[in-house]
Amino acid sequence: MTSPESASPSRPAKAAGFALLGVAAVALVIGVISLFAGDSDAPPAAEGTTSAPPAATSSGSTASEQPPASTSASNSASSAPASTPSSAPPAATSSSPATSAVPPPPVTQTGVAKVPVRVYNNSTVTGLASKASDEVRANGWTVAETGNYSSGTIPTTTVYFRPGTDEEASARELAGLLRARVEPRFDGIQSAAAGIILIVTNDFQGASKNK
Repeated sequence: MTSPESASPSRPAKAAGFALLGVAAVALVIGVISLFAGDSDAPPAAEGTTSAPPAATSSGSTASEQPPASTSASNSASSAPASTPSSAPPAATSSSPATSAVPPPPVTQTGVAKVPVRVYNNSTVTGLASKASDEVRANGWTVAETGNYSSGTIPTTTVYFRPGTDEEASARELAGLLRARVEPRFDGIQSAAAGIILIVTNDFQGASKNK
């Protein structure tokens, strides 16, 4: 049988052991709580990566905000004034007047157009073609040419015309004024230029002798 004195010292030791176990349990619980609490407060690494601004923001604008080179080129090209050929004056404005402005040939008292006349000398009189040309001009006809006809002998002063043209009426008018014969062109002058042909011979009298 134990004595009361030997049993009393073991009780405080047991009490101290239980206290230490309690303190350790409490510390363990606090450590576990602190561990879970720290993990929940830390932001995930992925969130930090996505929240970071893009590198282009350091220059003031993103790459998508920069206009492409082709756009600026097209804008400068479109802003430049276009010169159209239509803005320049046409060459026709500085050209000479149209041939339609040429006045029509004069007409005789009977309304017949005075066709240009070619006067040829077939006489032995020098300068007779020039004298006849003066007579023709004095009466309102235009003399287109003056010369000599040496391809044959014309029997009398004659005015020739191309049949079927307005030369016939004008030739008859001039022949009546000069008291000359009037006939269609013959083969020797058939290919001559347009207009009536006056071939003067030694019997040419001129229009002044009709007065």
